[in-house]
Amino acid sequence: MEAVIQKECSALGGLFQTVIGDMKSSYPVWEDFITKAGKLQSQLRATVAAAAAFLDAFQKVADLATNSRGVCVCVVCVCGF
Repeated sequence: MEAVIQKECSALGGLFQTVIGDMKSSYPVWEDFITKAGKLQSQLRATVAAAAAFLDAFQKVADLATNSRGVCVCVVCVCGF
């Protein structure tokens, strides 16, 4: 019985060593992935902020065009309506 337990513990220890070895070798890949994901997140936030600012500015132009006949004609010509 003790021999079976010893054999199972040895197999479990070997499996643990293999898993730890694999994790150590893949750490740089995961670190690079996390770094790039953080950069992507910050760029996406900047893109969303820029798009929101653009839409706000365009809304101001549209509001101005609604109140002014000359600008309205210009916006219609630019948009192709």
